[in-house]
Amino acid sequence: MSRIRAIVIAAGAEVSGRFGHAAWRMRGITHMRRAATVSAHLRGVTGVVDADVDATGEVRVEFDRQRVDEGVILSELASLDVTPAEAPRDASRGGDEDKHDHGAWLGPRSELVFSLACGALLGVGVAVEKLWPAVAAWLPLACFMAAYVAGGFFTLREALDNLRLRRFEIDTLMLVAAAGAAALGAWAEGALLLFLFSLGHALEHYAMGRAKRAIEALAALAPKTATVRRDGMTREMPVDELVVGDVILVRPNERVPADGFITRGTTSIDQAPVTGESMPVDKRPVTDPAAARQRPDAIDAQSRTFAGTINGASAIEIEVTRLSSESTLARVVKMVAQTEVRKSPTQRMTDRFERIFVPSVLLLAVAMLFSWLVVDEPFRDSFYRAMAVLVAASPCALAIATPSAVLSGIARAARGGVLIKGGAPLEMLGGLDAMAFDKTGTLTQGRPRITDVMPVGGTTKQELLRVAVAVESQSDHPLAAAITRDGRELLDATELDLRADAVESLTGRGLMGRVDGEPVWVGKAEWFGQDGMAPLGNEAERAITTLRNAGRTTMAVRMGSRDLGVIGLLDTPREGARDALQALRDVGISRMIMISGDHQKVAQAVADEVGLDEAWGDLMPQDKVDAIKKMGAETKVAMVGDGVNDAPAMASATVGIAMGAAGSDVALETADVALMSDDLRKLPFAVGLSRHTRAVIRQNVFVSLGVVAILVPATIMGMSIGAAVAVHEGSTLLVVINALRLLAYRPAADSTQA
Repeated sequence: MSRIRAIVIAAGAEVSGRFGHAAWRMRGITHMRRAATVSAHLRGVTGVVDADVDATGEVRVEFDRQRVDEGVILSELASLDVTPAEAPRDASRGGDEDKHDHGAWLGPRSELVFSLACGALLGVGVAVEKLWPAVAAWLPLACFMAAYVAGGFFTLREALDNLRLRRFEIDTLMLVAAAGAAALGAWAEGALLLFLFSLGHALEHYAMGRAKRAIEALAALAPKTATVRRDGMTREMPVDELVVGDVILVRPNERVPADGFITRGTTSIDQAPVTGESMPVDKRPVTDPAAARQRPDAIDAQSRTFAGTINGASAIEIEVTRLSSESTLARVVKMVAQTEVRKSPTQRMTDRFERIFVPSVLLLAVAMLFSWLVVDEPFRDSFYRAMAVLVAASPCALAIATPSAVLSGIARAARGGVLIKGGAPLEMLGGLDAMAFDKTGTLTQGRPRITDVMPVGGTTKQELLRVAVAVESQSDHPLAAAITRDGRELLDATELDLRADAVESLTGRGLMGRVDGEPVWVGKAEWFGQDGMAPLGNEAERAITTLRNAGRTTMAVRMGSRDLGVIGLLDTPREGARDALQALRDVGISRMIMISGDHQKVAQAVADEVGLDEAWGDLMPQDKVDAIKKMGAETKVAMVGDGVNDAPAMASATVGIAMGAAGSDVALETADVALMSDDLRKLPFAVGLSRHTRAVIRQNVFVSLGVVAILVPATIMGMSIGAAVAVHEGSTLLVVINALRLLAYRPAADSTQA
């Protein structure tokens, strides 16, 4: 076994040392077709294992260090006129690195300017030709040729990139059609084709840019400077230079520059930019700064701050717990920017369709070139019709239909405090029929309190609490935190002298450790009597039954061979939980259950209070996984939990949803969907947005395929190239504009939500 372990470790070290990963924010990638071209080029580079490029300018590459390095990859990108942003990417900073999408010497509206110039030259040429025929014949021709240059500049550049990759894309088809029109002497019609195509592209890029800017606006929320107290002096410095442990001063109405915890001052903070909460949240200093430094993820929400949020009317001091590049806001911006390449089921379907459809269209166009041999018409007409079919059948709108909707939906969700990690979770969330909820911290507030202390066997309440607090203070579980907090309040300072060591957590059971040299167990009643332990005595069992019948969560305490007693706790349901669950029913979630490690009676009591029909209690972590798999075999199900203890169950569900993910690294990483706040009302918002996104995607795909289905036979029957490209580009703009509607999405039931 040790030999196998050594081989695995060695292999892992070799793999991690040999293969690298790089991610850059680049200029020169303005739309999905351009992203596909760049991605295909990178995948053809020797040593590149995989590459993903999206329309937001994010480039991610996996490569073999023994065969290629980052410098070579950047050189390959430069050969396609794709260059790094002016400054190194920092997700916590504002996003103006994409000011120039077409290279250093071309501005962001260059394509629109070139297109309008093409239209103007075309108009002048037509006017001269029709209104002043006596003018020299070369003048209209010169105008048309100049229009070709202006309208075909960006199209030619992309077509050449594609041809180098042996890709025959829409840009190439348009150029071939325009060249064919020129060869036939139809210069005006060819210029019209290029004008409409370039104008459609420019407007499409502008519209897609709105969705990109919605994402980049998140990054601009964090301030660039902070007021820091160091060495007894106060000075202003860039947030990039902040280090963990710095104390920063935040004045009234200023944005918070970093993640941390409040050490001085009380205030209310508008957390909507990060969590989507509609109302400011009251904040107060931490009670134990040393404990907060040691476990920043366990800081109480009332003392935690996030970069990019807005302070209220009082000045506060915050101790930094994360670097600017690692803040919650920075992580959200980074994850949102990376989600577009995680394709949805519809996107994968349309990709497969295009791989079959495009070659079929090319074959049809080639066949039509020879139709003059069968039909009594000149070659000129057959050639013209073939060019028109190429234009009409290009799946331009289909290529942008799904990505535009996914990008807009994800951007809207992020603005509402919901992080959706890609097109696949976004679509699957909208197709759910059932949801399973964890109890503690999800349907309940996650802040249980001690309600009953029942010693047995002559033990005093003080002794029971002293031992329990000594052991539970070593854990960050919500129940342990409650026993530690409330137990200390019930005891005098002189009674808090016990210390536990060798404390070990057994997931789903409890804690074991040693106090004054004796073994101690604190945990669920069902744990006792297993693993070689003696069962609880009759008096302890009666206490547990009494408390459970009252809806209490129970923790039994044993020291050595003696039962000390039972502690009862109560966790109150979240505010608005019942309304949120009803809203989920309204948006189509037909079945909702609660799964809990707590006793069945306790679980059912909470379920009844929040309005759930089903509650499954007494579940170990593996039992939760089995329960999700059982439901998943019958329907599409989501698992909603805190992202830590529920990670295995989340991974087994169709969609894993984490509550209160702001500030939690584990929740952000493990879930498919992360609700940044603890507000359950974000769930119906997320599901409703996803269902709306699915509807928009279906509409876009229907329009895209419908236009192609109409245009192809129409061009075969004689529709002109100009008319075909006008309808073609119109459909492309239509699907993008339809997708952009998602940026303004609001739940029908509550226009104030998110």
